[in-house]
Amino acid sequence: MNKQSNLYTTIYIIVLVVLVGTALAATSLALRDRQQANVNADKMRQILASVNITATDGDVVAKFNEVIEKQLVVNSEGNEIEGSAFDINVAQQVKLPADERQLPVYVCRTDNGLKYILPAYGAGLWGPIWGYISLDADGSKIYGAYFAHQGETPGLGAEIEKPAFSNEFKGLNLFKEGQFLPIAVVKAGQKPAGNEDYVNGISGGTITSKGVGAMIDNCLSPYKSFLETLRNN
Repeated sequence: MNKQSNLYTTIYIIVLVVLVGTALAATSLALRDRQQANVNADKMRQILASVNITATDGDVVAKFNEVIEKQLVVNSEGNEIEGSAFDINVAQQVKLPADERQLPVYVCRTDNGLKYILPAYGAGLWGPIWGYISLDADGSKIYGAYFAHQGETPGLGAEIEKPAFSNEFKGLNLFKEGQFLPIAVVKAGQKPAGNEDYVNGISGGTITSKGVGAMIDNCLSPYKSFLETLRNN
């Protein structure tokens, strides 16, 4: 075959594309389990961060299995239902009506007693935001929090991932005079319209801050009955 012909060039390109595509597909399949393991480990690290436990890449799985005593899935009525908490896609669940959601709960044993960790997922300015909020054993007070984002502006909305912001949530109450009131995120110097506990939003990151507040309201409110059960036990 004439190597200078259009036919030769076309066949050469097709063969090259097929070979490269096959190699990439094989590599992707070979690495899939490792990639998923890394994703799972990062999720475990974030969950542990909400209870102020720091774990390295090498020991995060062992640490998670050591301190997470139980994983539950509950419904909006506070009843435990079937399901694997770790496998639930919170991003999909938050789009459903509250009474249709599967709500994951991680029960963690810490040096300061039993804590309950609840996931949250919402929208920031440029993309998704998410986090984990840990509560004391009676379900009424925040023990710790961890927040992350996909693409918020560095130095502004991206500050939600810094301890300076998440630490503001520690010790705040979700119940006031027996009423469930999710934490509000307000502009510095202002107060919420209601009686709920609140934190100051990020300076210059108003939309992201509002996103965090909306995320907390949307994601924690369905847990109301479950948290009331903890309070009454």
